[in-house]
Amino acid sequence: MPQQIKNIAILGSTGSIGTQALEVIEANPALFYASVLTAQSNVDLLIEQALKFKPKVAVIGDENKYQILKEALKNTSIEAKSGMASLCEVVALPEIEIVLTALVGFAGLKPTIAAIKAGKHIALANKETLVVAGELITDLAKQHHVNILPVDSEHSAIFQCLTGELDVIEKIYLTASGGPFRGKNIKFLSEVTKHQALKHPNWVMGAKITIDSSTLMNKGLEVIEAKWLFNLDVKQIDVIVHPQSIIHSIVQFEDGSMKAQMGLPDMKLPIQYALAYPNRLKNDFKRFNFLDYPALTFEQADTKTFRNLALAFDALEKAGNMPCIVNAANEVVVAEFLNEQIGFLQMSEVIETCMAKLDFIKEPSLEDYFESDKQTRIFAKQLVTNI
Repeated sequence: MPQQIKNIAILGSTGSIGTQALEVIEANPALFYASVLTAQSNVDLLIEQALKFKPKVAVIGDENKYQILKEALKNTSIEAKSGMASLCEVVALPEIEIVLTALVGFAGLKPTIAAIKAGKHIALANKETLVVAGELITDLAKQHHVNILPVDSEHSAIFQCLTGELDVIEKIYLTASGGPFRGKNIKFLSEVTKHQALKHPNWVMGAKITIDSSTLMNKGLEVIEAKWLFNLDVKQIDVIVHPQSIIHSIVQFEDGSMKAQMGLPDMKLPIQYALAYPNRLKNDFKRFNFLDYPALTFEQADTKTFRNLALAFDALEKAGNMPCIVNAANEVVVAEFLNEQIGFLQMSEVIETCMAKLDFIKEPSLEDYFESDKQTRIFAKQLVTNI
């Protein structure tokens, strides 16, 4: 029996995850249709994608670029829209079945909430949504009977290991490549440039997540995300450095047995799994050869040198709005580091100061999250200016 075509909204179609998702869709035209494409500012690529994939709607976040989009699509049936309100509107279109949230950072929160309230299943590549408001998001998903399908390779690995399992999780291990500076000391890191930090050894990703990987903050954010995705306590989550990036994560069950999901580092695999779930699709991706990797190695994460990972664990322990503060401060310092306004090690210093100085709210509302995000960004930018 042929499968019905799934209508998909891709939030952030011009980024690394979005472009790879479109490759998966292009390879499976009988299964998927990109009904909505959105971008924040890359209007040229959005236009190119829209003309090729012919979605129902294309949305540019930057309202100053709306006329460019509208003019380019005027002789097509594609509707052009702009702004956050439009983003939250299009995810609720009746034909949409899955919303792939591939926006960068806190910007993913509002449209993800709108999609969940509209009953759309979420393919989640925007980890910050769960980092900032994990309890609120997971409660909403339960209320609206919505699946949250992880797209991060590590969380997809855990999800795949749990499929069909009734056994109780004892612990999970999120694997980390260690980034480009694995094994380096404080002195080396004090002189790191953004060009060095943007050279990830295993993965091709956007600039923000690549910097996060170099500081291990990406793994810290994944720890917080895992807590909410899999309903875990902090003590049930561990991080282990695995430089080859072949084992994507591991589940340890209460009987001591373990499951690991393996494969070559290719983000199209978890993207395809999330879009096709509960089915697996045949593809022509490069296959893993054990003889190419005669040794798979593991190391303890160095949280003394790479303090961001320890700060993320601290934020998860404290809970409340603390993960929101960490996320907002991190978004600021990463942007400032990419603009060469702050040093590599100073990123952790600013985040830690924000955690210590800003108001802690034990049981935040959605409005509290937005206010915490706003105040943290203001304070973090002041700290950067004073450095």
